[in-house]
Amino acid sequence: MNRRLSRLTIPGPVGPLQAVLQEHEGREPDVVAVVCHPHPLYGGTLDNKVAHRIATTLHELGVAVLRFNFRGAGESAGVHDEGTGEVDDARAALDWIGTRHPRARRWVAGFSFGSWVAARLVAARADVDQLVLVAPPVARSSFEALITCTVPKLVIQGTHDDVCPLEMLQDQFPTWAEPRRLVLVPEASHFFDRRLAELGRALTEALGPALRAAPSS
Repeated sequence: MNRRLSRLTIPGPVGPLQAVLQEHEGREPDVVAVVCHPHPLYGGTLDNKVAHRIATTLHELGVAVLRFNFRGAGESAGVHDEGTGEVDDARAALDWIGTRHPRARRWVAGFSFGSWVAARLVAARADVDQLVLVAPPVARSSFEALITCTVPKLVIQGTHDDVCPLEMLQDQFPTWAEPRRLVLVPEASHFFDRRLAELGRALTEALGPALRAAPSS
C-alpha cells in the first residue's frame, strides 16, 4: 500500500487544530483512528514518541490515523483547559476524520493524559468501536466513566511505570465494564524508553484480529 502523510489544520471548538493525517493512497480504510497525546503542560504534543508509535503501528495495520495537538499545544489555537475543552477537541478530530471516511469504523486511542481524554470522549459516544488506553493516569485522573462504558477497551501498561503505577491500575481495571483487556509490557517505563518496539508489538498482536474482522470496503 502506498502511504501518505499530510500535515494540516482541522476546525476545532476554539479555532484551528494542528494535525497529522496518515492514510493509504488509493484505499478507503475500514477503520479510522484518532490518537490523543500526553499532557501539553509537560511538553506533550502530537509528536510525542509514544503517540507517534501508536499512530504508526495502527497505520501499518491499515488504519487511517489522525493525530492532533490539543488547544494551546504546538500551533493549535486556544489555551489549556484542564482536560475539559480537550475532550471537545478530540470530539472535533473524531468527527472530522469520520466525515472524511464515513463508511469506516471509528477507534480512539490515547497516551497518559490523552488516554483520560479519550476515555471520557468514548464513554459519551455511541459510534466508537474500540478504545485504546496506553498508560492511563488512574492515580491522577478519574476513569469512572469506564465503569459503565461497554466499548471494547485495550489497555497497555508498562510494568515499571512510576507515573501511572501498575498497582493502582490493577485495582481499578476490574471495575471497568467488559469487554476489556490489559496487556503488560515488561520493564517498560511510563514513556516506554527502549521499549517502543514492544509497545508496537503489543498493539499489533492485540488489535490485529479486530482489524482482520473489519469488513472490506
